[in-house]
Amino acid sequence: MEIPKLHIIQHSRCIALLFLLQFSSLHFPSLGYNVPDKYFISCGSDNSVNESGKVYAAESKLDASFSGSNTERNQSSVPSPLYQTARIFRRESWYKFNIDLKGTYLLRLHFFPFSSPSNLSSARFNVSVPGFWLLQNFNGTNDTNSNSASVKEFFMEISPPTFRVTFRPLESSFAFVNAIELFVLPLHLISDKVSFFKPIGGTTPYSGGLYSRVLETKHRLNVGGQHTKDLLLRNWIPDDIHLMYTGNAKNRSPYNGEIGYHVDDDSDGPNAARYTAPTQVYGTAKETNLSVNATDFGLFNITWALPVDNKTDHFLRLHFCDYLSSQGGLTYFELSIYDALVMQVNSDGNVSNELPAPYYYDFVVNSDDNGHIKVSLTPNRTALNPSAFLNGLEIMKVIEPSNSVPPDLEEADSNHRLPLLLGSVLGGLVLAIVVVLLGFLWRFKMRKEKPVENSDWLPIPVNAGGSSHSRLTDITSHGSPLPNINLGLKIPLIDLQLATKNFHESQLIGKGGFGNVYKGVLKNGMTVAVKRSQPGSGQGLPEFQTEIMVLSKIRHRHLVSLIGYCDERFEMILVYEYMEKGTLRDHLYNTKFPTLSWKVRLQICIDSARGLHYLHKGAAGGIIHRDVKSTNILLDENHVAKVADFGLSRSGPLDTQPYVSTGVKGTFGYLDPEYFRSQQLTEKSDVYSFGVVLLEVLCARAVIDPSLPRDQINLAEWGLLCKNKGTLQEIIDPSIKDQIDQNSLRKFSETIEKCLQEDGSDRPTMGDVLWDLEYAVQLQRGANAIQREPYEDSSSNVSASFQLPNVRRLPSLSTLSEADDTIVRHDESDSAVDYVFSQLKIDDAR
Repeated sequence: MEIPKLHIIQHSRCIALLFLLQFSSLHFPSLGYNVPDKYFISCGSDNSVNESGKVYAAESKLDASFSGSNTERNQSSVPSPLYQTARIFRRESWYKFNIDLKGTYLLRLHFFPFSSPSNLSSARFNVSVPGFWLLQNFNGTNDTNSNSASVKEFFMEISPPTFRVTFRPLESSFAFVNAIELFVLPLHLISDKVSFFKPIGGTTPYSGGLYSRVLETKHRLNVGGQHTKDLLLRNWIPDDIHLMYTGNAKNRSPYNGEIGYHVDDDSDGPNAARYTAPTQVYGTAKETNLSVNATDFGLFNITWALPVDNKTDHFLRLHFCDYLSSQGGLTYFELSIYDALVMQVNSDGNVSNELPAPYYYDFVVNSDDNGHIKVSLTPNRTALNPSAFLNGLEIMKVIEPSNSVPPDLEEADSNHRLPLLLGSVLGGLVLAIVVVLLGFLWRFKMRKEKPVENSDWLPIPVNAGGSSHSRLTDITSHGSPLPNINLGLKIPLIDLQLATKNFHESQLIGKGGFGNVYKGVLKNGMTVAVKRSQPGSGQGLPEFQTEIMVLSKIRHRHLVSLIGYCDERFEMILVYEYMEKGTLRDHLYNTKFPTLSWKVRLQICIDSARGLHYLHKGAAGGIIHRDVKSTNILLDENHVAKVADFGLSRSGPLDTQPYVSTGVKGTFGYLDPEYFRSQQLTEKSDVYSFGVVLLEVLCARAVIDPSLPRDQINLAEWGLLCKNKGTLQEIIDPSIKDQIDQNSLRKFSETIEKCLQEDGSDRPTMGDVLWDLEYAVQLQRGANAIQREPYEDSSSNVSASFQLPNVRRLPSLSTLSEADDTIVRHDESDSAVDYVFSQLKIDDAR
């Protein structure tokens, strides 16, 4: 196969390298259709890869320059050689293709976040083609099977001369892709004209046609059969998991003869060509099971329910092939969508009578708000052969054009700059002249008219509401909207309603002071936690604003990251990635989770300390969390810890002052007593709170327990007392006592004692705490990697190994308004609330 030339273009450096092969023998009925050899690309690869009978060309053989992007190579096993490498994009980039023929094309993108230094699973990006968003806020993972690649398949009309697929990383993140396929399809594989299903039953022509849209594959089922792949390399999977009332259907005996494709590749339906669906699909089927009571046909509907996006148009294709009847027209039955009759199947005179003849019917269906499309087949009791059957089913999401897709950055060609500059200048002059003339005419007209003294037009009241009303852009009492809010993270309220089934109780996974937390699934399939304030209340607005400002500006693998937010219709909603293992406290006491080992607990403490250390020192000016506790430390599926909930955060003290004066906020049991007395906030307040967390990890009990004797109620006071009396061993969690090395325990307990000092100046920095915890791990392992005496004080030393990268300076959070009254939280109900938050797994801050 001739190797095509590929080009990836960056907005910082645009190089016009294009594919050189030309299409041949396509769209000519006399020559027939064969899947083209281009464009099949193994992204980031030095070698071509053979997969499913196709050769995916290596980028390294394309003589292309990849300015601003890099290659990642797999470090573990993968399901296919195609996923051994990936192309990484740190900024907006695109692939550009030469297009010779106008037609319907299939674009297939492969994503597999294998283990790599960049941590591909932390990527967040959008993918677009001109005028359409294909993927938004995508992370490249397969939500149904983490060991399989995520393959996204799109059908679209493309015209010459060129076509671009653009990858747009989200802020502080990156994009990647493992493989790309782009090739023209046979004529009439998908027709522009299609019927639209009406909710009351029947059909009407679909307005605008399909060629003005993009189709994204959602389901492709081999009904009654097994997994197979067709000539266009499309995957067909079994239908059983989508079948309702399984007793009503049975698999037909497979057909071993020849399927009669009675039309050529370039003919239009309803009769199928060999590229419509393979013989493995048309040679198997599910049919009505009438063995129980053949007289009551009403009980024998065969029904499939397939998950789709709510309130969205979907293209539905149903495949039929009657390979049991001896002559045409004997087996006919009713097709219903959402229980509304659409048509009689197999009674169409256009279907070939030469059985077995494959055929299909297409519809566009607007899905309801239940998240499924339901298709039913019902036998006709008057038919000579009373049965119903289905061989295959496809559902594709209809993607509408979007004006929000940014135009692709143009190639920096100096030859084009002069005409563009002259055109801009001339256009500006013409516009200025027009504006002056219009202004003159308007003033002349106003002089001739009498002034209007009274007017029926009044300002629209704020609470009259439009879905676009925003709390964050309201004019404040100071006369200006809140600065520095990242509007690029806004998610429409309707999307969050669909994701959470309109905040249904079945999706509720937690409650807290801010409001309820719901599990949701966004349009792109990402599972998220949706933290919603009490609708209509004014409480929590400063915390809402602070959370957005802090998390939209900082990135660290041990700090939770914000997916998005919504502030429409007086709502305050924060969206985070769903958290598999919940909060740290969920695993310590009063839990059904397995007990955490001492080594795992130590690593969780180190992860948390790293996040807080970056918060204090990595973000220019520093940020104080102000609510460090075990319910704000979250664990992913591998027990990697991240610090969460930045609603009470404040920017740290400036160089000219040692503290920040502020009203007291935090949670009883974790609250720094010095801060409580003086209302002077420093980084050492977080250190105190973290010391309580360390003690909580060691003892696995609540920080405040009124049921205990007076001197034991407060865990921090009780722990220090036991440490001074030499009885700390007696209050350690019994499940880990035998696992702890005594030297490791000594270092860990000394770290707790230093963190809980009454005077903040006597406490270590978070960097010192991190050093000591790392040392405790080495002692636990019995290693001598750290040459340091066990009793050496580390409060004034920070290991040189903990150096932070350069981080862009944050806007000051001092612009946030804050009430002067004291707010102190009780930690009664937080255990369920923080079940849900995670971060984009960005390797140490970028």
